Order: sequence, then C-alpha cells, then structure tokens
Amino acid sequence: MRAILDRVSPAATLVEALEPVRTDPHVSAILLDIDGTLAPIVRHAADAHVPQATRTLLIEIARRYRVVGCVSGRRSTSARQMVAIGTIAYVGNHGGELLRPGSTRAEVDPQLLEWTARVREFAQRVYTPEHQRIRVRSEDKDSIAAFHWRGAPDEALAEEAVREIARRAEAEGLAVHWGRKVLEVRPPVLLNKGLAITTLLGGGVVQAALYVGDDTTDLDAFRGLRELVASGALAHSVCVAVSSDEVPAELAREADLTVDGPAGVRELLEALL
Repeated sequence: MRAILDRVSPAATLVEALEPVRTDPHVSAILLDIDGTLAPIVRHAADAHVPQATRTLLIEIARRYRVVGCVSGRRSTSARQMVAIGTIAYVGNHGGELLRPGSTRAEVDPQLLEWTARVREFAQRVYTPEHQRIRVRSEDKDSIAAFHWRGAPDEALAEEAVREIARRAEAEGLAVHWGRKVLEVRPPVLLNKGLAITTLLGGGVVQAALYVGDDTTDLDAFRGLRELVASGALAHSVCVAVSSDEVPAELAREADLTVDGPAGVRELLEALL
C-alpha cells in the first residue's frame, strides 16, 4: 500500500487509504488514541483537551460507524470525561480497563486489581520532596503510577531522577514502560492496547477497523489489528501514525499512513464522513 500512497495527493491518499473502513460503516470500527492524537500534547497532562472541532467530527462518526472508541493511557473514566462523548467506548490504562458505551463502571482486569495496592505503595514511597522540587509530577492511575517530567526546569535532571525510580521498580519486580517524557510503573502482567482492542471488537460483526495513534504503546494496537486480520477475524485494518517531533520511528515504519499531528487527525475524521 505504501508505494501507492506515496504517488498521490494528500487528499486522495486519505480517501484511498480509508476506503476499507468507509465502504460500509455499519461493519467498521474507528479507534483512536487521545493524547497527541485527538488532543495536542501539552506541558501538564491535566490541561490537555480535545478541540471542539475534533469532538464535533467524532460525534458524527459515532452516529455512522458500528464501533467507535478511544484507547488511552489515561483511566477510562478520565478519558471519557476528557472527550465528553458517552455513546462511544473507552479503553483505559493501556488496555487494563474497558468502559463500554453508556456504562457507568469500567471492566478492570482482575490481575491489575490484585496489584493496585502494591503499585500505589511503591509510588508513595519513592516519590520524594526532591522530585517535587525538580518538578517531576506523579500521577495515580489506580493500578498504574506515572511520573512525568515534561516542562521541568531541567528536563535532563528530572529524567535521570525518573530513571532511578524505574530502576527501583524493576528491582522490586514491577514492570516499567516509557512514553513521551513519562514513566509508567505497572503490575508485571500482560497489558497492552492490542489485547484490549481484541476484546472490544469481539463478536465477529466488525469486518474493518482503523486505529490512529502517536506513541510506542500504539504499536501494540497496530499489531493487534493485524493479528485479527491474519486470523480471519477481520477482513481489513488500517493503521495510522500521527507525526510529531517525538513520534517513535518504529510507529511510522509500521503505519499504513501518516498524518500531521492532531490537525491531520481532524482531516482524517472529515474524510471518514
């Protein structure tokens, strides 16, 4: 597909690449990451928001397509609060939670629940006044603890302090995952967006699926969709990388198509309608 796409205009590229999901919206799924995809990356994650123009498009897409969902590193309830559309699904904590359309309670992986207290105890123990002084920010995501250093006065110093937290976490048998200027300390259980997407799309009704993301964790979503195609559970998948100065090179290599930042995502959403 890539060789074909490289020879056409951007508008034609979108129409052509999205044809597998646009052909019959009633058996298609539209799945998107939030931060860096629907919402621009900002210094403090709590300040991020989905622009109204993007949200309006997503509402219309939710009316047309069989499954629409946001797949996020945030908690599923936080993701829904941020996007503010109750009729779509939300996958939270990188696949650890699933909040179905209209539901008031997330389905949480039982293995994660077993580790929640230990992860929280670790985060409280290792996060010190010194981290606060150098502007490392901690985030309690229930069974995941996150440590951000974006926007710290000395980002190199803050990153090294966070790397020490990662070393301590691994020494205590916890799992670590690196994102865009953030460390996540997780339970040592299998947890990724690809597995969550498989659960969300289960049932055999959806025949084509689109996934749009901007970070390393989105690689699992790409691979999850392609495994569904390989197994015959899906007929088509389209994987889209959202470009930025921080996008992992591997994500762009594995994508069928690349769009330019959240503004490019809006153009993609328009092309789906």
